[in-house]
Amino acid sequence: MQISVQMYSVRDALAEDYQGTVGRLVELGFAVAEPFALLERRDELVKARDSFEIAFPSAHQSFLGDDDFTPVLEAAKAVGVTYLVDPFWNPEDWKDEAGVASIAQRLNQRAQQAAAEGIRVGYHNHAFEVSSRIGDRSALEVLAEQLDPEVVLEVDTYWAAVGGADVPALLSALGDRVRLVHLKDGDLAEDPAGQLPLGEGRMPLPGTLAASAGVDYGVIEFDQYAGDMFDGIATSLTYLRDRA
Repeated sequence: MQISVQMYSVRDALAEDYQGTVGRLVELGFAVAEPFALLERRDELVKARDSFEIAFPSAHQSFLGDDDFTPVLEAAKAVGVTYLVDPFWNPEDWKDEAGVASIAQRLNQRAQQAAAEGIRVGYHNHAFEVSSRIGDRSALEVLAEQLDPEVVLEVDTYWAAVGGADVPALLSALGDRVRLVHLKDGDLAEDPAGQLPLGEGRMPLPGTLAASAGVDYGVIEFDQYAGDMFDGIATSLTYLRDRA
């Protein structure tokens, strides 16, 4: 598992100095990072990749709506993205089988379009996809069984835990479809203000990391953090490196 960082964590710094912030992530020791708002930041990301020793193999960008998918694929290809991940879909559609089936269909259609460009699409969960139950399984598990083999999942392990999952068991149940995981820690409340560097909160990290051993990227992320964000990221990076 290669360690990455979700650039949303440093969104405030990016807004002030995009290239300088990418440079700080490189100085911390990151060779890969996961950007968000791929379409809007395409040119900045291409410039950063050319300026620093960093790659962007995965990225967050909404693409499951009805907008033209072609510009998204063009941006992903220009930036060097392999895993194009939609970070959110309407919580109402996760409440029943028909809604989940519709999401799966959208993902499968986008996967066919992306395959021609050598890109795989995926979905990133929050808590509601896990807390929503269809029969005796989470809606996320119901989704997974309807996806074509080309579609991947990026499991946000923290939000899965907030949603009530036994995270190592969930990762095992989803199997090889999980190619990326988001790694974070905190008090496991729905309010992200209680998030903390890895190893300082309530996440079952040893079991989570063991169950994530076969994924391609483990992505450090903070939705919020009361301390210095770069210090928090550095502490999380050290935690993972010490357990590699």
